Amino acid sequence: MNKALTLLTIILATAATSFAGTAYSSKKVIVAPQEDAFVAGAAGKFNNTSYTGMGGGLGLSYFFTRYFGIGVDNTLGGLNGNGHTYDNAQGNLIARLPIESLHLAPYVLAGGGATWGANQAQGNGNVGGGLEYRLNRAIGLFVDSRYIYGNHGLNESLSRAGLRFIF
Repeated sequence: MNKALTLLTIILATAATSFAGTAYSSKKVIVAPQEDAFVAGAAGKFNNTSYTGMGGGLGLSYFFTRYFGIGVDNTLGGLNGNGHTYDNAQGNLIARLPIESLHLAPYVLAGGGATWGANQAQGNGNVGGGLEYRLNRAIGLFVDSRYIYGNHGLNESLSRAGLRFIF
């Protein structure tokens, strides 16, 4: 019985050390998809016509690493109260710098897409930046702005503010 108890002790000690893993603590950031719901304001010029507009939209982003990701968003709105609408779809590369102690993440983005409005369509490019504040692990607030440029005199500023949901 003493031999059995010794053998059992050796087996348990070996199993415990093999499952224990390394002796350091890891703070691995979990990367997850994010969905945005936002209000937006736009002002600019297209085909030599100045306009302003208000609207809203949805977006989806995914970060491959803690600092880099991709995102798509679509903004719908009304122009100048004249019954015309605009639709702005964008795809972006995103670089961010999370500051965990403050729950903040400033970010920059660059990409392209298309803008439709007043029976006209336009491919475009965009550059911008923003700031996200995480209320908790699943919900954040964000604000950002981007400059959208293209042919036919497209010169627009699109600003957004909204909620970010982390899956």
